[in-house]
Amino acid sequence: MTKETILSCSTITKNFKSEAGDGELNILQGVDLQVKQAEIAAIVGSSGSGKSTLLHILGGLDRPTSGDVFWHGESIYTHKADKLAELRNVNVGFVFQFHHLLPEFTALENVMMPALIKEDRFSVAEKRATELLNRFGMAERLHHRPSQLSGGEQQRVSMARALTNNPSILLADEPTGNLDEKNTDTILNLLFQLRETEDVAIVLITHENEIAEKCDTLYTLQNGVLELNENGA
Repeated sequence: MTKETILSCSTITKNFKSEAGDGELNILQGVDLQVKQAEIAAIVGSSGSGKSTLLHILGGLDRPTSGDVFWHGESIYTHKADKLAELRNVNVGFVFQFHHLLPEFTALENVMMPALIKEDRFSVAEKRATELLNRFGMAERLHHRPSQLSGGEQQRVSMARALTNNPSILLADEPTGNLDEKNTDTILNLLFQLRETEDVAIVLITHENEIAEKCDTLYTLQNGVLELNENGA
């Protein structure tokens, strides 16, 4: 059975003005990418190679200088800003190296937030958030604020939040970058389980080749060019 392409981009370029103001930096140069349903794709590259920039463009958080991004075959740039934000909230889950949890809210409230933004009923949002946190081993920490959680616990809350609206794709930017080996293994195991339990596709940015080689597809971003490696899992 042929799996649906969830996310793709075509000839993406991204240029920034140099700090000296005397030219442009070409961060991305004609990037093409396709991610299918339940596929885990890793992107590796040196620091400053543009990996995070590409992920932000794929998720509609930033616009390319040229090129296009498609969710389920539909260009995201045909929509106005408010409609794009709505589509992003429903279709895409984000997990970052720094968790970006709201400090004044509990773990449960943080996970509920995307559903409440979507205007789900409070009881529905609370039930979904509780189920996700329980699945991620956070049943005893539902009412703790981020400052009361360890780094690994905060990342699990972040992952639960990313899944609240049942997105078709998860964009993860160095999700284990600040974690020790034990918590890294926990987060990675959860990510790979999500493919099975949620049928979600994942784009994973990592600087760890050992992690990347476990993924279905492995890309290297170097000098603004994205290349498919032949040794993906």
